[in-house]
Amino acid sequence: MTEMNKQFLLASRPQGQVSTGNFRLVERPVPEIGEGEVLVRNHYLSLDPYMRGRMDDARSYAAPQKLDEVMQGGTVGEVVASRNPAFAVGDKVLAMFGWQLYGKSDGSLMMKLDTSRVPIQAYLGCVGMPGITGWYGLNKIIEPKAGETVVVSAASGAVGSVVGQLAKRKGCRVVGVAGGAEKCRAVTEEFGFDACVDYKAGKLRADLKAATPDGIDGYFENVGGEVLDAVLRRMNAFGRIAVCGLIAGYDGNPMPTHEFRSILTNRLKVQGFIVSEHMEFWPQARRELAQLVGDGALKYRETIAQGLESAPEAFIGLLKGRNFGKQLVKLI
Repeated sequence: MTEMNKQFLLASRPQGQVSTGNFRLVERPVPEIGEGEVLVRNHYLSLDPYMRGRMDDARSYAAPQKLDEVMQGGTVGEVVASRNPAFAVGDKVLAMFGWQLYGKSDGSLMMKLDTSRVPIQAYLGCVGMPGITGWYGLNKIIEPKAGETVVVSAASGAVGSVVGQLAKRKGCRVVGVAGGAEKCRAVTEEFGFDACVDYKAGKLRADLKAATPDGIDGYFENVGGEVLDAVLRRMNAFGRIAVCGLIAGYDGNPMPTHEFRSILTNRLKVQGFIVSEHMEFWPQARRELAQLVGDGALKYRETIAQGLESAPEAFIGLLKGRNFGKQLVKLI
């Protein structure tokens, strides 16, 4: 009996919020490999907010996800067949095989992984793209100095939790913004932030003011909307804002900004960035993050959905903030 590969395709583009009907599960034979190719059995699939933007057929920094093709996404797995001398059966690898059980490649977009000190799935989270995103935005845009105050939105997430811990290591006062008492408790007790503001408590501006008595020097933006407005009111002169994501508007919701004047009056630097455009920094960032994880100095949380069939619901939950830390799908 021919072994089958399960895949999720993008069946339709969302009109507003994503639904499970936007995806279609198909089964196809596991692909045969040719000379120079490898076959990988994926162990984990990464789910990330950027995927929502690519589901729309709109002008952006990357081409839209094509209809009736496998949903894009990062994966880690094990080589199960190889006709490429650079990869042996049993090698653990990072790739972009997307929402499917198996992937085939000529090896050009795969990276071997050292899992002796770092768990394989961490290469999709704090030692992967999310962690490197946090590393870059903090070090290259915010450029924090000891004694400054840095605020991080979505502080319990895969990116925000790394930003805060790295900023603490640089001697900053770090304040997170997260949704719910449980997440805020983890942000301070597990990740070591100095304070965390629960935006769901209904006192965002007052609580943020109390948590930042000396104002805000650096802000790592993952959300937009009312959180950005509250932060702009507290920014100090010559503050720096790294705009990584705007999840409040990913379903097409308007995100009015009422405190834009702060950018002028406080002479703020506001810079959006796409981490894939700065690949020259990835090796350094990955080395530093892997060292911290291996030493137990960088903490992280994971939300793991079981089985490929769970991917659509897990993705919808990610967009609604139901996950805690890095959202993964375990495929084995």
